[in-house]
Amino acid sequence: MLDNVSKKTNGHTGKRAYNPYLPSYEYIPDGEPYLFGDRLYLFGSHDRYNGTDYCENDYVCWSAPVDELGDWRYEGVIYRKEQDSRNAIPRKPLQAPDVQLAEDGRYYLYYCPAGLGCIGVAVCDSPAGQYKFLGHVRYGDQTLLGGRKGDGFPFDPGIFRDGDGRIWLYYGFAPMNEQMDAFVNPDGLWESGPFVAELEKDMLTVKGVPSRVEITGCPEKCHDFFEASSMRKIGERYCFIYSSQNSHELCYALGKNPGGPFQYGGVLHSNGDIGMPGITEANRQNYTGNNHGSLIQIKGQWYVFGHRMTNYTLFSRQGVAEPVEIMADGHIGQAEMTSGGLGGPLPWEGSFEARIACVLRSGTGAIHSGVSGEMLEAVKAVHPAFVQSGEDRESEPDQYITHMRDGAAAGFKYFDACGNRKITVVTRGSGGKMEVRTAEGEIAAVIPLKEEKEWKESEEALLVGLCGRQALFFVYRGDGAIDFKAFSLRI
Repeated sequence: MLDNVSKKTNGHTGKRAYNPYLPSYEYIPDGEPYLFGDRLYLFGSHDRYNGTDYCENDYVCWSAPVDELGDWRYEGVIYRKEQDSRNAIPRKPLQAPDVQLAEDGRYYLYYCPAGLGCIGVAVCDSPAGQYKFLGHVRYGDQTLLGGRKGDGFPFDPGIFRDGDGRIWLYYGFAPMNEQMDAFVNPDGLWESGPFVAELEKDMLTVKGVPSRVEITGCPEKCHDFFEASSMRKIGERYCFIYSSQNSHELCYALGKNPGGPFQYGGVLHSNGDIGMPGITEANRQNYTGNNHGSLIQIKGQWYVFGHRMTNYTLFSRQGVAEPVEIMADGHIGQAEMTSGGLGGPLPWEGSFEARIACVLRSGTGAIHSGVSGEMLEAVKAVHPAFVQSGEDRESEPDQYITHMRDGAAAGFKYFDACGNRKITVVTRGSGGKMEVRTAEGEIAAVIPLKEEKEWKESEEALLVGLCGRQALFFVYRGDGAIDFKAFSLRI
């Protein structure tokens, strides 16, 4: 099976990248990728498998060499909830962070403890920790950012150091309805929307006053700012990245200055592929939820980082990444979700875990994640999901697709196909058959399945006549339900 975890510090391991790009037991959404030296570092929130709230675990860091983006190394816990002086018992979850290398050569971590209305800062001499608490972003008179009438809601900080040395902090939240607004802002202190504040060289003190980030030219209100501010500079353009009111998508806007204004550019990524040609909310390609991420250029290629949902919930999210193309005018095309991600096309031979499916839906389609109670049981009776054995943070739990019923499909994109292949699947559960279909819906192979209580590899079927860039969709047909763990392609 796939193994993309390494304890080596250098050298090539031959491990390739897939989506999700981190090990199956790791749940890091809100990914902010950075290149420091010859390694890619990934910072983000830290969800818990089978969690009951967002970001329940402490911050950890993973890194990979730029020459081998599948060789991820666990850097350990880099910052804990209790290190923040205002995060009293019960400890509040630490929400989406960002990191910046300052002129003093140190690394600064920006974050928000949930519901406390402040932005914390921690500092370290190396990117992977351990970070030490420094303070909270504040004005010169020691009033915390978020403590003045008219301040934007201190949420999802994005930190950016421009080439001239100036430091810009982006943050904010724009409730999607009055009920949500009343919940997060009961005293009416904070204004809605994205904000930007310039910081002094101490990386803590607000220079002047914050201002609202102006985004013009948005064609539909659903693409307006919701949360997840992030800033990147691409050539001479400043690219403001955010999660829209649609929630499942990352959008971007371009400007000539880090403080704006910005012109809406389009959608970068949707965790249901909504917005791709022919794809709408009605036929979304995966189970959707919120989205948060950013852009990074690695060896000349730009990538967008986002996340997907697992386990029928919004609280167990996993990072995904896709290559994007940046046009000469700065505009960026929406990235399609794939199984290859940072690793590119999948090889036409080998064993593959079902968890790298980039398409997952029931026979009636996919829905928005996040139901609970009796409704959750009703969803489980119809829809599949990515789940794992064991509890959170085990070193080697297996992840698989559960509750595939008649018509459910798991899709894998894209294979660099050439020549005939024998194909098998590893499943358990009811008997029936697995149809292997192409992107056009044609049946390329049919694999008979026997009723099995334990994981069992099927009999071989033959894939014939596929060549070039190919997607494979595994569609279950039967009266019961199966769990789907893996498949193999052999010569």
